[in-house]
Amino acid sequence: MDLYEYQARDLLEEQGIETPKAIFVRNIQDVAQAAETIGFPVVIKAQVKIGHRGQAGGVKIAHNRDEAVQAAQQILPMTIHGHKVRGVLVAEAKNILHEYYVSISVDRTSRDFDVLATANGGTEVEEIAREHPESVKRLHISALDDFDLDAAMEMARSIGFYHADEAQAAQILLRMWECFKHNDATLVEINPLAKVGDPDDEASKHLCALDAKISLDGNAAFRHDGWAQFDDADEADPYERRAQEHGLHYVHLNGQVGVIGNGAGLVMSSLDAVSFAGQEQGTGVQPANFLDIGGGASAQTMCASLEIVLSDPQVHAVLINVYGGITSCEQVALGILEAIDELNVTKPLVVRFDGNAATEGLRILAQAQRPNIHVEQTMELAAAEAARLAADGGEETK
Repeated sequence: MDLYEYQARDLLEEQGIETPKAIFVRNIQDVAQAAETIGFPVVIKAQVKIGHRGQAGGVKIAHNRDEAVQAAQQILPMTIHGHKVRGVLVAEAKNILHEYYVSISVDRTSRDFDVLATANGGTEVEEIAREHPESVKRLHISALDDFDLDAAMEMARSIGFYHADEAQAAQILLRMWECFKHNDATLVEINPLAKVGDPDDEASKHLCALDAKISLDGNAAFRHDGWAQFDDADEADPYERRAQEHGLHYVHLNGQVGVIGNGAGLVMSSLDAVSFAGQEQGTGVQPANFLDIGGGASAQTMCASLEIVLSDPQVHAVLINVYGGITSCEQVALGILEAIDELNVTKPLVVRFDGNAATEGLRILAQAQRPNIHVEQTMELAAAEAARLAADGGEETK
């Protein structure tokens, strides 16, 4: 779950990390009032869940009311890298003396947490990391360990806070870590973490988070009642939203074969099998989705799953791969037939059953004698048949 900048700022502020004064607004009429409340100059920032807004024209400085309104008029109708602007953040413009980059993230390769930082912050930090990898400092934290003050101080010294207080930097790193842990985040990023203030007044100089990006682990939503405020119906994929309403785990992809299975590992294997089949057949057919019906799925769950998958117009065939454990293949079979009757399904469904009540489930499907149900003995054969049928546009031809 990716957050907008204004939402990410709120989570940082909860941990005591300073951010510029700012007001989030959704329409042009409120921009002038927000800017005057903050005080000029202000920065008008597009709120989209994507980076590089500045290069796309989504960040502008305004020195008076008219400039603020004009900037909002230009930014609000924008679509940046495929993301529609959902509002603007009217923020206090700070006097920047130096910029740093700091982040904490889940590293799935090393299976730990990464604290990443560089004294060369700003919009081109990725390019800096490629061209000057020695300037980027990384600290790995085991899932069983913690990030304490000593580690934070060492990290601050290694980064090279040449123009900032190392102790203050270490405190910000610690507070980022608390934000990361407390919110079950997968990423907490501040770019830039800026040294701001009057260059002639040493007492005014301090660190401030000018921009923030936070991603939350959606699997932890049950632990956070407050996450409801982050729901974005406009941004959410409509198929994924419908699946969530049924308690299903669904990810929308861009292929032609709908994939339904029980268990994340089995579904992932099914996706790979479909992709390999499309490559071998030379058709380029790909999976259209990931859908895990979970353990103990009922006939109604199966019916709802098929309804969601088949509502995607790009789906030409569906692979249903179920290994019965808690889940009964008999119940899955009943759900398939229920969906065919209720939804008037004509697209081909390729079924592979194994495990609990597989024999009973296959018998139910055979007795139903539905011409668009194809049964295969293995996942590989089922994936190959589904890919072939999808490449033919769902036509029942051999």
